[in-house]
Amino acid sequence: MSRIGRKPVPVPANVNVSVADSTIKVDGPKGKLSFTYRSEIGVEFDSAGKQVLVTRADDERQSRALHGLTRSLIANMVEGVANGYTKKLEIVGVGYQAQLKKANTVALQVGFANQIVLEAPVGVTVVVPDPTHITITGADKQAVGQFAAVVRKVRPPEPYKGKGIRYEGEVVRRKAGKAFGSK
Repeated sequence: MSRIGRKPVPVPANVNVSVADSTIKVDGPKGKLSFTYRSEIGVEFDSAGKQVLVTRADDERQSRALHGLTRSLIANMVEGVANGYTKKLEIVGVGYQAQLKKANTVALQVGFANQIVLEAPVGVTVVVPDPTHITITGADKQAVGQFAAVVRKVRPPEPYKGKGIRYEGEVVRRKAGKAFGSK
């Protein structure tokens, strides 16, 4: 049995879960999420124990792979609607900055001739507390991480001066310049 798949997903008191057909719907204070799981997997909500149980029909390779995955996705949904997810980005470089154009639209000036304007997907909120920091929040872990990756990809940190957009706390390996290698 899958070690991850066997573990029940605890559901906090302020989160509602409903399972119908092959769709699980989770709603809480941070939003609503739904997920359609595969037919090889069984999902049931134990309202007495306030937990979600994930089972599989057989021990086929595909079923074993989907067992832990489905449990993890459901656990991420419950965590997202209860507490939400946050990714923080920082911008390093002289003249590099970000600003909020309108609701959930961020404009980046990161060394190109023009501004790069990115609009966040539905359910994702973007806040720019100061010109060199961006905070991305939302209930859907995948959407938050994906949008953070899209923003970072505009100008990833480069290894010589470290300029670019990086995750907060990310360590960028630095390289020595040409002068050091020519001796």
